[in-house]
Amino acid sequence: MRLFRSLTLLMTLLMSPFASTAFADDLYQVEMILVRQNAVPAIVSRAAPEDWDAGAQRISPDSFRTPSLNAEVEKLTASNEYTVLLHKAWQQSLGEEASKVAISEGKEQFGQFPIEGTLNLKLGRFTDVDADFWVNRIDANGMVIASERLKQESHTKNGLLNFLDNGHLGLLIKITSLTAPAPRPVPDEIPD
Repeated sequence: MRLFRSLTLLMTLLMSPFASTAFADDLYQVEMILVRQNAVPAIVSRAAPEDWDAGAQRISPDSFRTPSLNAEVEKLTASNEYTVLLHKAWQQSLGEEASKVAISEGKEQFGQFPIEGTLNLKLGRFTDVDADFWVNRIDANGMVIASERLKQESHTKNGLLNFLDNGHLGLLIKITSLTAPAPRPVPDEIPD
């Protein structure tokens, strides 16, 4: 009998108007840094497809934010081990449904960019990240003649800087909640 009361209560909660907000998407800041690892030989793949952004939403210009990982970019740039190819930050809603965004850098020529790719993000205990980026060599006629590709999936921990290693290309990504309360500061003294 107790089981039926518990099930009834659970069903009532799930069907209530508050249930829809319990599973609603939350606002996050996503920041990414695409790097080339100079010590690893570049792997040139087939040219990036013309539909590189198929099914992805473009990030609206008002969603872009000032990057906060500038100290990390300075360290990478000062090192001869890495070349920073792309550094962007934006805010977007994330939830249990996958959200795919298109990211590009450089002058567009015939629908393609020197750097282009997609990030597919899905929130869970960790955030599932599916990154697919192309670093293109474009000839004088605007045609892609060669590409390097980063294709990597990962379960990243929110609020921490994560590295997705793909050999000669790598992706640093940090996904931070903009709606979760900030952690409490550690007290200077611990009371007895």
